[in-house]
Amino acid sequence: MNDTVAKQTEAAMIPPVDVFEDAAGITLYADLPGVPKDKLDLQLEADTLTIEGEVALDVPEGMDATHAEVGLSRYRRSFTLSRELDTGKVSAEFKHGVLKLRIPKAEHAQPRKIEIKVA
Repeated sequence: MNDTVAKQTEAAMIPPVDVFEDAAGITLYADLPGVPKDKLDLQLEADTLTIEGEVALDVPEGMDATHAEVGLSRYRRSFTLSRELDTGKVSAEFKHGVLKLRIPKAEHAQPRKIEIKVA
């Protein structure tokens, strides 16, 4: 089994995500607490967006967690994107454990004003 298939079959937490749409596109916010930037992976294949992140919680040497509410060490969430979105222009920002993705609508899907000529 290759590494990509192994990751996809590994148990993972589903991060909470908020999606907002405006006339120009969508903005997606994913909460990924405990995930450092170097353990965050975004994949865009055809019309599927996949967010994966590995939690990196350091336990001090010689100590064991007596209570842990996070039982899994990986987040994973996939979305099927509308063909109206321009996936070639995705921008991503990661700050304080929150991933912000901006995906603009394709030019053909943008609202446009039609000029009316007086005859």
